[in-house]
Amino acid sequence: MTYPEPELREPDLPRTAKVRPTALRTGWTTGACATAAAKAAVTALVTGVPQRQVEIGLPAGRRVAFPVARCDLADPPGAGAEAVVVKDAGDDPDVTHGAHLTATVGWRDAPGLDLAGGPGVGTVTKPGLGLAVGGPAINETPRRMIGQAVAEVVDLAEVGVRVVISVPGGEVMARKTTNRRLGILGGISILGTTGIVRPFSTASWRASVVQAVHVMAAQGERTVVLCTGGRTERAARALLPDLPEVCFVEVGDFTGAAVTAAVGDGLTRVAFVGMAGKLAKLAAGVLMTHYTRSKVDLSLLGAVTADAGGDPALVAEVVAANTGRHAYELWADAGLLRPAGDLLCARVRQVLLRFAGHAVDVDVAMVDFAGEHLVASAGRWSA
Repeated sequence: MTYPEPELREPDLPRTAKVRPTALRTGWTTGACATAAAKAAVTALVTGVPQRQVEIGLPAGRRVAFPVARCDLADPPGAGAEAVVVKDAGDDPDVTHGAHLTATVGWRDAPGLDLAGGPGVGTVTKPGLGLAVGGPAINETPRRMIGQAVAEVVDLAEVGVRVVISVPGGEVMARKTTNRRLGILGGISILGTTGIVRPFSTASWRASVVQAVHVMAAQGERTVVLCTGGRTERAARALLPDLPEVCFVEVGDFTGAAVTAAVGDGLTRVAFVGMAGKLAKLAAGVLMTHYTRSKVDLSLLGAVTADAGGDPALVAEVVAANTGRHAYELWADAGLLRPAGDLLCARVRQVLLRFAGHAVDVDVAMVDFAGEHLVASAGRWSA
């Protein structure tokens, strides 16, 4: 099928990225900091001793110690505890840098963990985020991290703990994010899939992407696998297990820069692995996908839905979707995820081929939001 060719665009970096060209220091996600605060507070609740430092496990298995800025016990003793961990975002221009991630904990009657959001943590009001509407904007990985950290202190099969995560000033911070447009109201989101903040949005990260392609090419490899993050890289490694580690490059927002480097270095194949939102941006011809410079083109996703056989009602739902993930969920519910996803991947493949001047072969894969399953593809892969 032939698709209309979108204008190819590689927007300039945001000013905050360009003024920090040497920003290389990593930091910690709100999810990691909330986890550390929760463990410190629960430890204080159990021991009766305020904590000054706490160690947690990150999803990849690494253990990290966090200083605890404040840890207080309720009166009377044993009634509750509260701990604060201050977020250090490293050199990423993150609006939540310096935020006081606060965990307030207490016992509850039923065994298990009851996790809630307090002041400064947003409430989900629209579908498409992988979170329950009406619940706190605490993403899946931070929820799991908090549960595991609390379980290191108490046996949740035997006792019950309530943890409330709050962020003083979080509602003001959220005004500088896209939360309101996504339907997250009243505060920030508790985010992170690795626990680590890398400077994806800085000029130095763009340079590191280009450098990674150069290093790969210098070792004689001719296939580069572009992944948008940690989950997509895990999926890509499962799809291409015979390729050496050096071939896998986390491009973040800088797909265009990576493809340009691949062409310049004489590579023969570019394989792109992503999720629905990034793929939708690329399909619209946007090669630098920083959230301040691009958004998901829902009309394009509506056209894909129609091409895949969706009825007018479904097309209208997709065009009115809250996020690319929401459109993905609508496709899945309608039984159109494979055909619509394949068409979206085909559009992305066409864009990348044009951008590369057809100097390389291109394969595109869409994976689910856990990064565990291939759900659609174009090129050599078959879902």
